[in-house]
Amino acid sequence: MHMVTTSPPPASEPAETLQAASELLRALASPVRLGIVRELSTGGKYVHELVATLGVSQPLVSQHLRVLRTSRIVTARRQARETQYTLTDDHVAHIVLDAIRHAQE
Repeated sequence: MHMVTTSPPPASEPAETLQAASELLRALASPVRLGIVRELSTGGKYVHELVATLGVSQPLVSQHLRVLRTSRIVTARRQARETQYTLTDDHVAHIVLDAIRHAQE
């Protein structure tokens, strides 16, 4: 059994903070969205790159990217005729990569 080495958060977290954390986890609660975040953890990607790497259809990737954008997990930047997607910050990548590693144990 692994011991948790991080200190627990204060017991008096505001309800808004817990609600925001819940919404973040809900937005990540999909294998495709976890895969997108994993891929974006190494840098920005275009939709066609995500389609090729994840092995799912372009409409499905676009649908999941829309959820991640709405949740402010990813940002989109238009470049010529394509849109490049990047993570808003590295915190979400750590959560996802830690969850994947944990599932592999």
